[in-house]
Amino acid sequence: MAVIFVFGILAFALFNQSKISEQNRVWAGLTKETAHQLGTPIASLMAWIDYLRNSPVWEENKEIIQEMDKDVVKLRMVTERFSSIGSKPVIQAENLYEVIEETINYLRPRISTKVDMQIHSDTKDLDAMMNKPLFEWVIENICKNAVDAMKGKGSLTIDILQDSDKYVIIDISDTGKGIERKNFNKVFNPGFSTGSGVGVWV
Repeated sequence: MAVIFVFGILAFALFNQSKISEQNRVWAGLTKETAHQLGTPIASLMAWIDYLRNSPVWEENKEIIQEMDKDVVKLRMVTERFSSIGSKPVIQAENLYEVIEETINYLRPRISTKVDMQIHSDTKDLDAMMNKPLFEWVIENICKNAVDAMKGKGSLTIDILQDSDKYVIIDISDTGKGIERKNFNKVFNPGFSTGSGVGVWV
């Protein structure tokens, strides 16, 4: 009876694992198809922006068109992330300060003007191994969550510290209300959210 019971548990575990793998393949397929479908309208938007650059309205609306271009580039990056799901990310050395500064500069005109965002670092010449699009995604999500926690008013500070020759510390702090103690053990669980967001998935 014990042997039969053990085999039953193993069979159930294998079946469950098979179902999870199948679901993951379905989700990966759906995200890649979504990215493929988004490719056409994004390419069209890029063409329209090029048209506006060469039109009489360029000088009068230069800043607006440039911000539109940044948003379209961001959409293209998102589709590339989706199309790469299931693939091993490419890791390479990037200038950490420049990557974070680029992300913050993108966010500034798109969040509340009552939020002060600052980057502090002992040096701007600091490389770190990363997948740039995924790293930018993480920084962007953390910062947007911080803005939501502050209800659109306060300060957000990013401190970049070189802990040793091997490690770098990125400390992000805000003046929001913080995380409730009861959620400390759950905050990094995939999909956990206390609001309307989708939580952390990386």
